[in-house]
Amino acid sequence: MSDKLKEACGVFGIYNPQKDAALGRNIFYGLYALQHRGQESAGIAVTSGSGIKYHKAMGLVSEVFNDEILDELSGHIGVGHVRYSTTEANTLINSQPLVVRYKKGSLAVVHNGNLVNSQELRRELEERGVAFQTEIDSEVVAFLIAQEHSEDIIKAAEICMEKIKGSYALVIMTEDTLIGMRDPHGIRPLCLGKQNDSYILTSESCALDTIDAKFIRDVEPGEIIVINKDGVKSIKKNKDNSSSALCIFEFVYFARPDSTIDGSNVHMARWEAGKLLAKEHPVEADLVIGVPDSGTVSAMGYAEAAGIPFGIGLIKNRYVGRTFIKATQSSREIGVKLKLNAVKEAVRGKRLIMVDDSIVRGTTSGLIVKVLKEAGAKEVHVRVSSPPVMHSCYFGIDTSTHKELIGAQRKIEEIRQYIGADSLGYLSLDGLMKATGFSGERFCTGCFSGAYPIEVPREGKRYVFEKR
Repeated sequence: MSDKLKEACGVFGIYNPQKDAALGRNIFYGLYALQHRGQESAGIAVTSGSGIKYHKAMGLVSEVFNDEILDELSGHIGVGHVRYSTTEANTLINSQPLVVRYKKGSLAVVHNGNLVNSQELRRELEERGVAFQTEIDSEVVAFLIAQEHSEDIIKAAEICMEKIKGSYALVIMTEDTLIGMRDPHGIRPLCLGKQNDSYILTSESCALDTIDAKFIRDVEPGEIIVINKDGVKSIKKNKDNSSSALCIFEFVYFARPDSTIDGSNVHMARWEAGKLLAKEHPVEADLVIGVPDSGTVSAMGYAEAAGIPFGIGLIKNRYVGRTFIKATQSSREIGVKLKLNAVKEAVRGKRLIMVDDSIVRGTTSGLIVKVLKEAGAKEVHVRVSSPPVMHSCYFGIDTSTHKELIGAQRKIEEIRQYIGADSLGYLSLDGLMKATGFSGERFCTGCFSGAYPIEVPREGKRYVFEKR
């Protein structure tokens, strides 16, 4: 039923110089805060210095773990992961953390992103005798580090970074060290925090807030963070950050509004996007509403800039299962009504401005417009706080196939007709950039512009979208 781009994963890692009976619970709470980044599987791995214990399963964080399991996950180093699969099958064998034993002991890897040269690296490793058990990029990373790790885990991480290409926020745990790695373009977010004597690496700052940890800083593009008994060490491969290309969709939809990424607050960026959208696409109306929850902040910004009242026109049912997907048109309509219901008294007879963060396939948008008009709305003017999604992503985001992207297949007027809106306006790419407070050079805008910071792959599953 959902008509949104899907984030791939959320990662979390913690290093405590002492064994902590609550280590697993801290990771559990951190993953809870990152649940929006992946709802298909969750896992935690911990070590007390000898061997690695882990638990992972399909489902939400709250479904995968209970008190009994968390009591067993004590230690002084741990990593956690929530996953939404993109190119790989949604099965338990592909869930993370990925735990690997090798001649120096054990290591666990959690990964957010997509390697564009994983097929090439996988073939090279197979020729050297590696037998892969999964389809995920994390296993490639794990074996690269395992094969390079003689005495110096830091050198192994550096060699690994030199070989892998694509987007990645990696957190790697050995039996005595926690390592964070962010790709040279910084496409996927990763930040560093501290809770008492413990250091934390995680996808978003909101996870730090959840466990009362202090945000220290973002991990820089091309930076390796090494945390062990000697403290925190930084190794920077990018000297000037000139190639920074954070995924712009973090500000559009992926990140939680209370997170700050690379110095920009997500809530304020979305508010500003709504204000700029009102300036770019004004329309006379009685009420501004947002599509909950992702369109709400931008709708408030739009209302402020337009001088039109903001109201609640749609109520979200938060207890609809995440897998409620049906194929028939009638069941899709029921699905939308189960998840979103119009407040008839608020919208009846009104000219509405309905603000959403994005339109991917257009199916859900059309059904929501229909729900509002059936509830008595006189007009429904749709405003989108991002540009049309016109290109596939190869760096860890599920954008559907090129043929399924309505922005790639139809002109804006055709999209308006398709979703049944009285008017339709998208925020410009320049406006979206301005909303974040950064220049366009700071972002990957490939899904909007077709300009990618890395050459896109031309083989294997990562090229499946355009080949279709």
